[in-house]
Amino acid sequence: MSTAAPRRVIVVGDVMLDVVVKPSAPVAPTSDTPAAVRVSRGGSAANLAVELANGGHQVVFVGACGDDPARQIFADALADAGVSAMLEIVDGPTGVVVALVSADGQRAMLTDRGMNRQLSSAFVLAQLAAPFDHLHVSGYTLLDGATREAGAVALRTARDTGHSTSVDACSVDPLEKVGATAFLAAASAASMLFANEEEALVLASVTEVHEALEALSNMFDDVVITRGAAGALASSGAARVEVTTQTADVVDTTGAGDAATGAFLGSRMDGESLGAALEQAMAASARVVAGLGARG
Repeated sequence: MSTAAPRRVIVVGDVMLDVVVKPSAPVAPTSDTPAAVRVSRGGSAANLAVELANGGHQVVFVGACGDDPARQIFADALADAGVSAMLEIVDGPTGVVVALVSADGQRAMLTDRGMNRQLSSAFVLAQLAAPFDHLHVSGYTLLDGATREAGAVALRTARDTGHSTSVDACSVDPLEKVGATAFLAAASAASMLFANEEEALVLASVTEVHEALEALSNMFDDVVITRGAAGALASSGAARVEVTTQTADVVDTTGAGDAATGAFLGSRMDGESLGAALEQAMAASARVVAGLGARG
């Protein structure tokens, strides 16, 4: 166990309610289909924040939402996990995502971002006025034109005041629509980048994952690329590490990448080596995919 002092981390991202649905039979389009259904606090950035808190760090989550039951579920769940929530409450619905999980654990997501699109630069910057050690901005914040500037300004402000920073790419389809150039410009003040293999290939405009790692390592101090069943690889300066997956049975991949990011980030802040941090990321991912929903 690390003896490093806990770090105070600010995580900026979406406030979401998760509805995870895994049918146990072929879907009957005009009738009933039996399924396992879970309703819980969701959000990629919140998953990461909880993983950081599990590692002993002091975490503050920053996001926007409506004043409704979904907001309360979200805030209560973060509090139970030891994460403080600073929420900009606006008139409208809190975000909801419905995740449809296939038999092999892969998922498709139907997303209503709700009031996440109303997150303001002023609110985010106000949270950076308190002392902190690291800022993480969710890729979803940078992928949406309505909040991209809020995320980019936060990253620049943190960097310019001497803090470490990180982003994750989050989702390949909106990334392709926004384009690598726009995303990388918004993320340019980040010192660390997290992406899965598909996202990394889009960001680097290459077709091979090791080429992507080399290209992205020229833009960020640390780069982590997760590859599902193929494990993960990472760079830090001149160092390169590749590890295998620790996953056995896959029930649901929801939240696995977020847990890996949180575990890696927390381990690095604890002073762990690149390889040790990547192994911790794989262990966190394996725990999550073993159960239904982002908590595993």
